[in-house]
Amino acid sequence: MSRCSHQALAFYLFLVAVSDAEGLSYYSDTTTCRLLNMDASELSRARQELCRAGLVAYAKPLYQVLALDAPETAGSAVSAPSSGGKEGEAISIGDILRQMAGGQA
Repeated sequence: MSRCSHQALAFYLFLVAVSDAEGLSYYSDTTTCRLLNMDASELSRARQELCRAGLVAYAKPLYQVLALDAPETAGSAVSAPSSGGKEGEAISIGDILRQMAGGQA
């Protein structure tokens, strides 16, 4: 994610927020552009970045937010959410972002 532009990251967070339980979103490009205050070319570039980064899959008109893989650093693993959640339970976006940042608050 550190290699993505701020437009791509905004688009990613939008997709996470509007996607269903399977990570699917059917929002049109027109609506997405209006809600994110982007033009069509900015949205297209953001979509390409997210697809290249393996964060989303796209087949017009459908987006799917893809699962994030655990970090592959030696001896480290993503810890359980601090809220005590179990595997398969929903966790907050804040917990996800903290885990992605290596547990730093």
